Amino acid sequence: MTDSHTSGQHKDREAAAAEVRRMWQPTPSWTQPDPNQSPDADQVEETDEQEDALSRTDLWGVAPKPVDQPAPWTQPQSQPAPSWTQPAAESGAASWSQPEEQDDELAVDGEAASAGAADSAAPEAGQSTPVFGGSSFHGSGHDQQGQPQGGQVPQGPAQHAAGPAGQPGQPGQPVQPGQPLSQAAQQFFPQGVPGQQAQQPPQNLSYRADELIQALPLPREAPAERGVRSVLKLRPGSSERSERIARATAATAFRRPVTIVVANPKGGSGKTPTTLLLSGALGQARGGGVVAWDNNELRGNMHLRTHDTNSRSTVTDMLQAMPMLTQPDARLGDVAAYLRHQVAGQYDVLTSATTTYAQIEAKDFDQIHRLLSRFYKVLVIDTGNNEGSSNWREAMKAADALVIPIKWKSLSCAAAVQMLEELDNQGPEAQRLIRRAIIAVSNGPGDVNKEVEKQLRPYFESRAAAVVDIPTDMHIAAEGPLDHSALQPGTRRAALELAARVSEQITIALNTPR
Repeated sequence: MTDSHTSGQHKDREAAAAEVRRMWQPTPSWTQPDPNQSPDADQVEETDEQEDALSRTDLWGVAPKPVDQPAPWTQPQSQPAPSWTQPAAESGAASWSQPEEQDDELAVDGEAASAGAADSAAPEAGQSTPVFGGSSFHGSGHDQQGQPQGGQVPQGPAQHAAGPAGQPGQPGQPVQPGQPLSQAAQQFFPQGVPGQQAQQPPQNLSYRADELIQALPLPREAPAERGVRSVLKLRPGSSERSERIARATAATAFRRPVTIVVANPKGGSGKTPTTLLLSGALGQARGGGVVAWDNNELRGNMHLRTHDTNSRSTVTDMLQAMPMLTQPDARLGDVAAYLRHQVAGQYDVLTSATTTYAQIEAKDFDQIHRLLSRFYKVLVIDTGNNEGSSNWREAMKAADALVIPIKWKSLSCAAAVQMLEELDNQGPEAQRLIRRAIIAVSNGPGDVNKEVEKQLRPYFESRAAAVVDIPTDMHIAAEGPLDHSALQPGTRRAALELAARVSEQITIALNTPR
């Protein structure tokens, strides 16, 4: 009983070690020999050498020695031969060694498994088996003449380690990395084979340019530019960070020239100062490419609110030079000769006619609008007080965004409400323009009526996209030329916020299909 129990443990341990060894070794490519052709002497000799190498394989997973090296039993007697009952001292021996004590159930299972393996691997009559060999140490199936017996195919180590019906560790199917171990092998490797990792499923890698660009790390935020934080090279505060975001939004690159219309039929509601504030904020954020246009049909006052830099020309002079300015070889410098450049705000100004003998019609508006759209990216149009004039209506048709300047006074707010109701009756395009409108509240000294603000602010917030409050600035209240460098910091920030809100609505309008 003791000998059979020990023999069963040895055979079970042998099968587990052979399975692990073949999982770690690559499967050789074996070829089917031709049964009608006798093998050459070299092939028979090579097969015998392989058989001898397999027969000398250690039961505990020791790699076979090269053929040209002497056998262990030919070494001097001073070096003791390795013990066949103890595992070889290798790096993985600790994880391969069998526990000293086993339960009776494991011993019985081991005997049953070894008995079944011995029956399935029993050699044919008249064949000799290796002394230390189990089912995995049989020969290659050749007789003494080197011919395959019964048409058998020479099997490699990985093929011997496979079992029927896809069970690893038994003859019939190769063992692949990541396969579950057999029941006999699991007794010795409950945590899995060391070094064998399950194959990970292939990941779907994408190499699209936009995804690779999004995967790049974001640039580091620049330090603060003002205050104590700038001296200490710290990150900007919340106020400065919001200003940077607004400046970047105002500098949005649109895919085509855009038109912004500033309209309120009530005179004195702040149309011209709002137009110049918005144009200056956009010009500074974008670095130019902005023109402010006084589209009053008779006489506006933008020429009184801007610096007379290089020309006293008006829209009337530009219309007279239109045949020359519309030529294919016309340049920006040719058009700029009829404009006023504002250095502080980095924008140009086209003033209205100063006489009553030249009234701007719809066809005149179309010619000037096409010309300015050819050389400028952003057009900010200041309108007159007559909603019935043809140029006023043409401006509304060309508008990508609408800015409504008001004061918290009854007459200014009433005119804006009436204009919104009139536009609401003009169709879907005008209704979408109202939903994208921005209310710019600019109050002079003593212009704020708290009761009017309390009643009408909720109304404008519900009808328009946003309401931007511009603080009272004495430079604007002086009614002289508006210089952006002379504005208060709060006024400049409010103008930048207005430019950012307008740019947001333009982006929405351009990306929304009609």
